[in-house]
Amino acid sequence: MAQTPTRAGWKGYLKLSEMVCAVSLYTAVSDSERVSLHMVNRRTGNRLQRRFVDSDTGKVVEREDQVKGYEVASGEYVTLEAEEIAAAFPKADKTLAIEHFIACCDIDDLYFDRPYYLRPSDEVSQPAFAVMREGLRRRKVAALATGVLFRRPRTLLVRAYDEGLIATTLNYDYEVKSAQDAFADIREVKVDDEMLDLARHIIKTKSGQFDPTSFEDRYEAALTELVRAKIAGRSIAPPKRKLAKVVDLMQALRESAGMAGRDTAAKAKGGRRKSTADTSKAPVKRAPARKAG
Repeated sequence: MAQTPTRAGWKGYLKLSEMVCAVSLYTAVSDSERVSLHMVNRRTGNRLQRRFVDSDTGKVVEREDQVKGYEVASGEYVTLEAEEIAAAFPKADKTLAIEHFIACCDIDDLYFDRPYYLRPSDEVSQPAFAVMREGLRRRKVAALATGVLFRRPRTLLVRAYDEGLIATTLNYDYEVKSAQDAFADIREVKVDDEMLDLARHIIKTKSGQFDPTSFEDRYEAALTELVRAKIAGRSIAPPKRKLAKVVDLMQALRESAGMAGRDTAAKAKGGRRKSTADTSKAPVKRAPARKAG
């Protein structure tokens, strides 16, 4: 887990009826520790610059001549000046106003966008902040708050988390695609009771805890090793792909159930196995996972 940044990305107020406290918002996720690649000239090794070019004349358009536009017909645009766009948005009053509360079990995480850490900004705000946090935790509810965040009106889901709060921006309903469209052509299948019993056995024997520190970013690890190899002037043999075997479904379930049982017995005998993967070269820093309240 990446460390919380020391500088707040946003500062304002969290408001519940007449109770207000000053809060600071910190990004909870970041890709800054990933390997960063740039586009360069293969011949010279120089980094490339991205420039906007007129699609008709082919000439470079300088920044002062660039303006946003909405296509109303093919090749026809209505332009929107930066001042016009800014004037169309509501003024940011730096307040996240709690509208109402919902049970944590009723939250549909399909609408989750981006999480932020929310904490009191000063000593004076800590008592009010603590009341809000413990109220959410003990009632097992989350708050829906609205406000202008980074120049855009947003709805946020606010939940108790350790000694602070997590504020997650939510996608709007029009941004979330319909599940019916995705699942429309899935036919109804009658599942055999024996197959279900085997599936339940596999699930039971392979049950575990949610542990983000055990997740391996294989793409990032492979990319890091590739960059190191190129710098050292050595080559890397590509990993061999394992071809999946098409087997009888009942046979596959039985074999899976057997392997799951053997894994469970081995763990019980030898304790929890440590990963043999070498993560010392990975660029991502790890920290103990925290549990939501």
